[in-house]
Amino acid sequence: METQVLGLSVDSTDCLRAWAESLGGITYPLLSDFYPHGQVAQRYGVLRAEGFSERAIFIIDKKGIIRYVDVHDIDEQPDNEVLFAELAKIEPELARAWAIRAMAAAKALPPAPRPEAEVIMYCTSWCPSCRRARLWLKEKGISYIEIDITKDRTAAARVRGYANGNETTPCFDVKGTIILNFDVPKLEKALGLA
Repeated sequence: METQVLGLSVDSTDCLRAWAESLGGITYPLLSDFYPHGQVAQRYGVLRAEGFSERAIFIIDKKGIIRYVDVHDIDEQPDNEVLFAELAKIEPELARAWAIRAMAAAKALPPAPRPEAEVIMYCTSWCPSCRRARLWLKEKGISYIEIDITKDRTAAARVRGYANGNETTPCFDVKGTIILNFDVPKLEKALGLA
């Protein structure tokens, strides 16, 4: 799709660079709204009186019209499916073509090698749902292999094939059963815990 993801923060450029490096790099540009402090966040109505901004997502069309707003808790991982659905409303033909290409590319990949663990978790280092999933797996004593899709782009393509063209994390392969998102009931059923 003809979209551009941008990250915007009231933090300084040095702080943003350190944050991106701590994640092992990110795939989109980060912009600093540091000086004048929070001016962009204020214009979009998400700057708090304390001087920091809300966690928010804005989808802005090519004409500069805000088409979608989601203000959410800092630990909440927005549902990529919702965001892609909103983008598809703006440019439905491009969305369909992009999804078809992504699925075709993922299907052309050779089968994933099967590690010894019963569970493969495709994830990112920054995803809050991935952090909750790691804790849950540890509490249940379930061994698993973790693959960071920001570092393994073949794995990212595989996830796009599982998730209709989206890089949805966490994504689980439990003995060949694919489970998108941290869906505890589905995981318990696939693992024989339910």
